[in-house]
Amino acid sequence: MPMSRRTIFLLLTTIVILASFLRLFHLAAIPPGLYPDEAMDGNNALEIAHREPFLSGLKVFYPENNGREGLYVNVVAVLIKLSGGIHEPWIVRLPAAISGILTVLGLYFLAAELFGNQVGLLAAFLLATSFWHINFSRIGFRAIMAPLFLTWALYILIKGFKKLENGAPFWHAAPLFLTAGILWALGFYTYIAYRVTPALILLIFAFYWIEARKGSWQRQYFLSAATFGAVLAVVAAPLVHYFRRNPGTFLGRASQISVFSAPAPLRDLARNTWKTLAMFDFQGDANWRHNLSGRPELFWPVGILFLLGIVVAFRALVRNSSKSAGSHARKRADGIDATAHSRFPFALLFAWFLLAMLPVVISDDILPHALRCLLMIPCVFIFAALGGCALYGWLRKIVDARWLKVGAFMFLGLLAFEAYHAYFIVWARNPNVPEAFNADYVVIGRELNALPAATPKYVVVDAAGVVVRGTPVPAQTVMFITDTYEPEEQAAKNIHYVLPNDQGGIPVGAAVFHLR
Repeated sequence: MPMSRRTIFLLLTTIVILASFLRLFHLAAIPPGLYPDEAMDGNNALEIAHREPFLSGLKVFYPENNGREGLYVNVVAVLIKLSGGIHEPWIVRLPAAISGILTVLGLYFLAAELFGNQVGLLAAFLLATSFWHINFSRIGFRAIMAPLFLTWALYILIKGFKKLENGAPFWHAAPLFLTAGILWALGFYTYIAYRVTPALILLIFAFYWIEARKGSWQRQYFLSAATFGAVLAVVAAPLVHYFRRNPGTFLGRASQISVFSAPAPLRDLARNTWKTLAMFDFQGDANWRHNLSGRPELFWPVGILFLLGIVVAFRALVRNSSKSAGSHARKRADGIDATAHSRFPFALLFAWFLLAMLPVVISDDILPHALRCLLMIPCVFIFAALGGCALYGWLRKIVDARWLKVGAFMFLGLLAFEAYHAYFIVWARNPNVPEAFNADYVVIGRELNALPAATPKYVVVDAAGVVVRGTPVPAQTVMFITDTYEPEEQAAKNIHYVLPNDQGGIPVGAAVFHLR
């Protein structure tokens, strides 16, 4: 029985509220500390916030710390400026939390557009209660923005093509193509793995070109493609210009950790592929900053639904397309909407999964790596939702409808409880977590802030890391907490950063702190 719009609205609102709670609750305290990579973004943002005029400081790319696309830093800079210069860890992490919430919302719309409202709602709920996604929605890493922009861009682009397919004139669909182009282009300012997405966009354009020829709306197709391409070119132009002027930054650290630089690249590629596939259900990321060390990225019932969803999607992909005749959507017993060209959504899903996995498996780094896999998150939870809806449809044949609804409600409640318990109780209270986020560096920063400006204060950076403006990157955490990234601020606050070999120059009576 189809759901009413009011029911869908109420359910989706509940899911978004749940997602917001799990991503914003105690954000000022959890995670503890501030990892230097997060602090680096915060310091670049503080530097911008101190400048006048403010907009002149915004960059498309920040070359420090192996290089980072600039959108996340720029958003943090805006928040710091609006807040009057707050330099606390939560302000660096707030854009990640907002991105996570908006991704949950966008996943509903995309999955519902492709597979129907039931799949859309379940996918959004599973994402909302995913430890994997909750965790990275509370850390100031730019990668969390990549699935946000891709999810919304795909939804709006497909929505635009469906309008044309249903006979709408170009001008009715033009705002959708304009918006999709802007959103997709902004994604290139988020994370290097996003650069695999052109293949996904080309797949969509190729499919709808075939549909346009069948339906004789080629003119509308070309106008829409031109609109999308024009706005893409305009929005992406500053980043393209930067890479043309600084070609060495285009690949950055990716070229340093490429599997193709290893002695046995094919063997390593096969090993990396297995480790990445196994992380969903068997062995997850061991880094406490990224995960409950070693736990599969999917809570085991969701992991089973994910595997079931892959089977369901594969069967739908290879099914003879002649079985679904007519141009109107129909609903199968498993609650998944299908159309006359029902192979396309499943093909898109598999293409997304494989493309997003590519940047991970070609890296010769510690795997599995939950952070680098973030672009896979939306399609993983659509697969799980397909499995869940299929299972529910099969159970309806053998279980009384009332008891099945009670069981489904209890199962969803279990997922929500488990998400809270796993993150806020088990993970947040684990003694390995503060160390993973360099919580002791934040303590040092606060102690420095409490000392009088007249007291000479020396921070001996005895921790290794990429050198940023003459100082190893671990110092970034203390610099952010004290707002002393810039030499002028260091002089004003009488805070000095030195290397171990320079300790001999520290004056008698100075306050000395060590970063190890």
